[in-house]
Amino acid sequence: MIAIIDYGVGNLFSLLCSLKFIGCDAVIAGDADTIKRSDKLLLPGVGAFGDAAAMLRTRGLDEIIKGEAERHKPLLGVCLGMQLLFDESLEFGEHRGLGLLNGVVAPIKTRIPGSFKAPHIGWNALKLRKEKESKLLKHTYEGDHVYFVHSYHAENCEEAITATTEYGAELTAAVERGNIFGTQFHPEKSGNAGLNILRAFAEV
Repeated sequence: MIAIIDYGVGNLFSLLCSLKFIGCDAVIAGDADTIKRSDKLLLPGVGAFGDAAAMLRTRGLDEIIKGEAERHKPLLGVCLGMQLLFDESLEFGEHRGLGLLNGVVAPIKTRIPGSFKAPHIGWNALKLRKEKESKLLKHTYEGDHVYFVHSYHAENCEEAITATTEYGAELTAAVERGNIFGTQFHPEKSGNAGLNILRAFAEV
């Protein structure tokens, strides 16, 4: 069973529908018991990093997520959910993340040319790090297009990057280390390419 973590922030029902469409046993869960009974965790997120991190802490879910991850339970963060996996974010100040991946979440506007708009919204091609064997991207092909909506991305995390995208500069698109996975894009909004990524996660 895949538990989609409900902490008041995220695109829960689109993810649930996508997982059920590909035949997964999935539930939306905001309680510790269901999260601990699940086989895998999916951490969604939409909005500001600081607010989302505070909601996780307020509900006591930050320590539960870290505990389950430390027991090697597969965990996939999507969009803001991926950013929360890192050490910290610089969005509207400095905010502590879950610290499951080394790196910092920084604004893309400091990297992209002035002619490019932030947030980055739309379909972009994935550039795979072919030297890295990725469990999450095993059904993904170079150039597959996926859907992004973001103004921030992960930096200083080179060892975890499995895919990037080009938007005036090379931006982090997907990360992976052991049982920890993340996509800056939305697989539930990315058609067949996104469904293939969710299938791969279900197979981990």
